[in-house]
Amino acid sequence: MRRLIRPAVDYAADLVRSSARDWDAFWFTPADPSLLGLLRILTGLMLLYTHAAWAPVLVDFFGPAGWLSPELVHAIQQDQHAYSFWWLVPAGGTWPTYVASMAILALFTAGLWTRLTSVLSLAVVISFAHRAPEAMFGLDQINAMLTLYLAIGPSGDALSLDRLLAARRAGHASPPEPSAGANLALRLINVHMCIIYLFAGLSKLQGESWWTGEAMWRALANMEYQTADMTWLAWHPWLVNLMTHTCVIWEVSFCMLVWRPRLRPLMLAGAVLLHAGIGICLGMWTFALIMLVGCASFLPRSAVRDLAAWLAPERPAFRPAALTLSLAPQAAGARFAATEPREPALARDLAG
Repeated sequence: MRRLIRPAVDYAADLVRSSARDWDAFWFTPADPSLLGLLRILTGLMLLYTHAAWAPVLVDFFGPAGWLSPELVHAIQQDQHAYSFWWLVPAGGTWPTYVASMAILALFTAGLWTRLTSVLSLAVVISFAHRAPEAMFGLDQINAMLTLYLAIGPSGDALSLDRLLAARRAGHASPPEPSAGANLALRLINVHMCIIYLFAGLSKLQGESWWTGEAMWRALANMEYQTADMTWLAWHPWLVNLMTHTCVIWEVSFCMLVWRPRLRPLMLAGAVLLHAGIGICLGMWTFALIMLVGCASFLPRSAVRDLAAWLAPERPAFRPAALTLSLAPQAAGARFAATEPREPALARDLAG
């Protein structure tokens, strides 16, 4: 009996151990933070743009006597525990608070004091969204999601003023150190984007027009959003059907196929086509672009790292001329002694 049970027990134990190793490798393998730094810049630029758009109607929406009074907003949100620092801003503090918020977003985008400004930027994004809930759309939700994960990871370790100042203090520029925190933040964005597309596709399957192939026509022919005349598609129903069914198939399969290296370029190309179409035909460019920023978390990390290295090449530490001459013999000896080659960047990337 023991001989019959032992293989099953060994298999179960090995399955648990291998699953634990794979889980740990997926989330916590140290990764280069360059891609995270790129996402910080792109997200920060979108945050600056979307919050700058509030300036002409700032008092109307965020002032104590605005169109949406605090009492009305609390009634809408009820027990949602929707935090916003706007509840604490006095009547004369609307513009100073707004200017301070924009300054925080600018510092976050530039990557200065990023550990602090990333958390403060998250508070800014959440506070603006919760103060004007009737003006909150998918763009604001993706903004908040990306800012949250950028605050969790070391998004200021690359392509940032923090990195530049650290190099100046050290006297030379060097590649950023891979970290588990960078990988964790990128994986959180990866998984969140997969969940978004999966449920977007599954929710479409609840609508009859997505099964009949007419849904894309209804979106493109909607005069409320139409920015490009696509009514010529009425004479090509097969093309409308193809676009409709391709959209659903792509969204549902994204979470499975984007992880396959050979298929990832095709899935990301599909994202570019989908969101470019949303921007061109429906005019929702900000939403389209921020979704592509999220998809950029799947870009090859080695390519982004090489781009960051090209933008900030390594430089030798500065030494006075006399010190350089005095160290010349030691440096020459060190060159002859150092016979072990450096590990190639590609090998480090594959190992990570």
